[in-house]
Amino acid sequence: MESLRIPILKIGNVLIASIQTTLHDTSAVQFKDDLLQRIFETRARGLILDLTAVEVVDSFIGRLISDIASMAGLMGTRVVITGFQPAVAITLVELGLELQGVLTALNLEKGLAALQREIEESGDGAG
Repeated sequence: MESLRIPILKIGNVLIASIQTTLHDTSAVQFKDDLLQRIFETRARGLILDLTAVEVVDSFIGRLISDIASMAGLMGTRVVITGFQPAVAITLVELGLELQGVLTALNLEKGLAALQREIEESGDGAG
């Protein structure tokens, strides 16, 4: 069975990925690979990972979210995660996962504004 691919949109120098479906291990790994490849291809300065529709995560998916943020940061991409549901935030804290260097925002609109401010302040606006 082919796994469902999560769309990754490019707006200016920012990528936006909104997870609207339950991630299983195979689709989650495919998403990570797709996202990192897109960052490389587009030289994106920012990434918004929207988790508004994600109600729960297990330890594998929680670690994957943390890994995506770390890997994107290593590639020079600023990361904002939006829409944390309470259960997801609790799980990440209970797993001891720190999202170092990652901004968070309540929703996509606030996340995009925060990311644009970060990019402008750092002088990374060219993309």
